[in-house]
Amino acid sequence: MSNLYWLTDEQMARLRPFFPKSHGKPRVDDRRVLSGIIFMNRNGLRWSDAPKEYGPAKTLYNRWKRWGDMGVFARMMEGLASEATVPKMVMIDATYLKAHRTASSLGLKKGGAVA
Repeated sequence: MSNLYWLTDEQMARLRPFFPKSHGKPRVDDRRVLSGIIFMNRNGLRWSDAPKEYGPAKTLYNRWKRWGDMGVFARMMEGLASEATVPKMVMIDATYLKAHRTASSLGLKKGGAVA
């Protein structure tokens, strides 16, 4: 697959302070796994469809789930946003956000009012 996404050295250096400490067995390659997680989320793919270059799909999912539950990704976003040059301005590119098919069952009435 030629359109794979890989984090750069600079991006990894900015993200590394937010990584949790590794206890016991060393983690698999952070760059490979995080690049894979970003690729999967950007493209809206199922974990089982992960390109082999990112390693086992189970590893990608497990890291995504574990770090998500620990708040690691939220801290990354907050930390990166706090580095913004314009105070109190946070911009997020929502180009790749997709609505899940169950979003229609969130209790919204016609016209967008919450039930």
